Amino acid sequence: MAKFDAGFSRRNLLKGGVALSGALAAPTFFTRNAYGAEFLNNPGSAKSVKLGFNVPQTGAYADEGADELRAYQLAVKHLNGEGDGGMMNTMKPLALKGNGILGKKVEYVTGDTQTKSDAARASAKRMIEKDGALMISGGSSSGVAIAVQGLCQDAGIMFMAGLTHSNDTTGKDRRRNGFRHFFNAYMSGAALAPVLKANYGTDRVAYHLTADYTWGWTQEESIKNATEAVGWKTAAAVRTPLGAGDFSQYITPVLNSGADVLILNHYGKDMVNSLTQAVQFGLRDKQVNGKDFTIVVPLYSRLMAQGAGANVKGIFGSTNWHWSLTDEGSQAFVKSFGAEYGFPPSQAAHTCYVQTILYADACERAGTFAPCEVVGALENFKFDGMGNGPTLYRGDDHQCFKKVLVVKGNENPSSQFDLLEVVQEVPAEQVTYDPNIPQFAGDLGPCNNGA
Repeated sequence: MAKFDAGFSRRNLLKGGVALSGALAAPTFFTRNAYGAEFLNNPGSAKSVKLGFNVPQTGAYADEGADELRAYQLAVKHLNGEGDGGMMNTMKPLALKGNGILGKKVEYVTGDTQTKSDAARASAKRMIEKDGALMISGGSSSGVAIAVQGLCQDAGIMFMAGLTHSNDTTGKDRRRNGFRHFFNAYMSGAALAPVLKANYGTDRVAYHLTADYTWGWTQEESIKNATEAVGWKTAAAVRTPLGAGDFSQYITPVLNSGADVLILNHYGKDMVNSLTQAVQFGLRDKQVNGKDFTIVVPLYSRLMAQGAGANVKGIFGSTNWHWSLTDEGSQAFVKSFGAEYGFPPSQAAHTCYVQTILYADACERAGTFAPCEVVGALENFKFDGMGNGPTLYRGDDHQCFKKVLVVKGNENPSSQFDLLEVVQEVPAEQVTYDPNIPQFAGDLGPCNNGA
């Protein structure tokens, strides 16, 4: 059973971030630098460069956002040659030298997406226009990620997506200037369905509660298709508003639906609330169709598991990464993050750290910050040592392909961090798909340097 050494000293978050104050810059939309740079926000001879970290500091996904920000700050520290270097010691191949990016010190600015697309676009626009950010990363809502990715594409700035699980991010809404390391809803379905079949059989009836935005829609579609392919039926699929808080009105109808499985296509605090309320309604104690009623959470995180506590016991789901993995890269990251903050990182933290290092390394390999050159360095890039085994950043859609984890709520946790156990590491081949199948068909379009 995985354990975490809580003996690390807790430290405050790094104080190096630039303050959020200041109004949005001039009404002109992403104007070029006055000196006529060949790409937007070219740092020229400046001794430093700025990255923009746009995370939910408020709203339903704020817990994820806080961990994302911790990871970004740790990545900046490692890029500048401070600390133990983390996964810069394990990534292969690696062009970074621990002296910033292309010899320039890395600084950062932050914004609060509020888990709202309009707020996220406004803060990203400010970071680009006012602060001169060369790359934007972040988001825990796929709606936010897609909105900001589109804005960055139009501006001519790189977007390294944080936690975004909707198929659309690298599907119909894919963009040449955007890249996603996180897995997607299709991959969750492909990884989970065989495990659900093995544990619950083929004669099951599912009831979906689904967050009513792009991620929830594609998650519902993906898990529905995957479970129906192994024989399950679908009783109903009901949409719920993001940040609903009280899900009782949505859970009550499940009791009389004839379903024997509740699938919660919810994330963050929404998942914590809906799962907790479903358990309080006694769903897990019922028998329907001669079977023990069960609940499935297709997209899990350690932070969500902590919020839901004992309610997650025995419940299956999928995750992009988990701190208990024993590979060299995962252990290096857990050690660095734990020493800095006193607890293990979440999958959101892992994704955001990796995306920052991958962007910096691509700039180093390209020998420039020009987005179109950096895009070329990332497309079809193969790497290892970042916690998920051998990984490909596919050029066709800018989606990473790597192992996906199927996890289950731990029946006998050893600590508050040991609430999920990895039951299967699903190989990349099992979750890989044609980038042009109908639910993913999209057009990356041309790269934009913003000049």
